[in-house]
Amino acid sequence: MAAAPSSMHPAVAQSASAETFIELRGIHKHFGNQEVLCGIDLKLYHGETLCVIGPSGEGKTVMIKHIIGLIQPDEGDIFVAGMHVNRLHEREMAPIRQKVSMLFQGAALFDRMTVEENVAFPLLESGVCDRNEIKQRVLEALTAVDLDDHLDKYPTSLSGGMRKRAGIARAIVARSECILYDEPNSGLDPIGSDIIDQMILRMQRRYGVTSIIVTHDMRSVFKIANRVAMLYRGKIHFLGTPAELEASPDPIVQDFINGHSNITG
Repeated sequence: MAAAPSSMHPAVAQSASAETFIELRGIHKHFGNQEVLCGIDLKLYHGETLCVIGPSGEGKTVMIKHIIGLIQPDEGDIFVAGMHVNRLHEREMAPIRQKVSMLFQGAALFDRMTVEENVAFPLLESGVCDRNEIKQRVLEALTAVDLDDHLDKYPTSLSGGMRKRAGIARAIVARSECILYDEPNSGLDPIGSDIIDQMILRMQRRYGVTSIIVTHDMRSVFKIANRVAMLYRGKIHFLGTPAELEASPDPIVQDFINGHSNITG
């Protein structure tokens, strides 16, 4: 049985007063003859952490890439802070990408840049020129992920978990309101995975960061999620709190969270 939901991390109330930050309406996406997303409807509220789970190849990463315009839907609409994302031209996407950052698998750091230079990169790209401001904000971001003693190191000298923490620092240095994480725990041992989970919780508690986390790590889901969305056959098959996920009588949900295969013989 999967780990029990944490009583220390209650779900965000989904009341009429909850402020919607991101909304996907009727999202369809094909690649060739394969329909990967088959009508996704999803709301994300300010300050909550949503974990996205489901079997491999179900379109989880494809779904979150739509939010920052890296993929355009064939049908449907995407809204971020009231802005209609899929009606914006690429040159109009800057306000969206200032609000929403994405941590890719492996953190996607530049090998020829130090940790400090990697984290400073989004500030330079956005036009921040004051060196003192850049230094201060980079140090603040690296301190938040416990990497302030590793400013001068290169990514190749960091562990996998440290690289991911540097990626988180790069995402928060621009003071994004939301971070999208693509498999942040993949390839990490249990201790490294727990450190990443703690970082995500810290970002939420300290800065009110909204998060969407694509993951297969059910222990992480039960530890950090306010809500969980399960993709199955291109649709949202389940949406609810971790406690509701664990209690679900749906055999598809139970097989997934408990790692049971229906293949016999």
